[in-house]
Amino acid sequence: MNRIEEKLSLLTEKKEKAFVTYMTAGLPDIKGTKDLIFAQQEAGTDIIELGIPFSDPVADGPILQNASYQAICRGVNLEKIFQLMEEVRREGASVPIVFMMYYNTILHYGIHSFAEKCRECGVDGVLSPDLPLEEQAPLRNALEECGSTILIPQVSQVSGDRIYEIMKGVRGFVYCISSMDAAGQTETSYKEMIPYLKKVKELSKIPVFMEYVIQKPDDILPLQDLVDGLIVRSHFVEFLEKQGYCPEAAKQYCRNLKEKLQIHYSGRN
Repeated sequence: MNRIEEKLSLLTEKKEKAFVTYMTAGLPDIKGTKDLIFAQQEAGTDIIELGIPFSDPVADGPILQNASYQAICRGVNLEKIFQLMEEVRREGASVPIVFMMYYNTILHYGIHSFAEKCRECGVDGVLSPDLPLEEQAPLRNALEECGSTILIPQVSQVSGDRIYEIMKGVRGFVYCISSMDAAGQTETSYKEMIPYLKKVKELSKIPVFMEYVIQKPDDILPLQDLVDGLIVRSHFVEFLEKQGYCPEAAKQYCRNLKEKLQIHYSGRN
């Protein structure tokens, strides 16, 4: 087991949903990123998805695209992020951390060198949104050879019959893309996702997580009976920017949403 699997096992025992946040590495700077990681760990965030800045993040919306651009302008690169990971692990960070990154960055670094560096620095998972199933073998094999980092499977509403193939031999959790615009999600939009999530749940032998588009805390509720974990991405990134990347504000945000999720989950059992 790595940190992700240990955390998921613990949550299963406690009958709790997982709360996951996304943040862009390098914002407001490397030290600020480190402070935010520790703040979220203290707040009880279960897993942190750390976005690796990329020049052409085509799978992301405008908020995350802008965050990636701002980080690049500050001189952030993969080598500096690996150094950050070494520091936070050395200083006691135990929260599972998943790299969300585009495959070109991995190829440029070197697949086996990347996998080995992930092991050395304590990266628990890798999510690559532009890496299709048919081309995953080199990275998956390299990560498995190093033994401690999981390639996180990702599905969407358009995956269709491919979901069965995607779910073969996977570990950690399955990442379900919501594919709903941040400014336009509605109750109807959530209801339209029910058949998709039911299919994933039926086929998956690992926990099912979904990215939620939220504007207020109650937005986390409509589909929670169909998923095992909640991922908050754009809303949290936007919140951090508005709050000046204040660790205390991040801590309170994560603590409040995690508590909200568990209260409503417990109330439905």
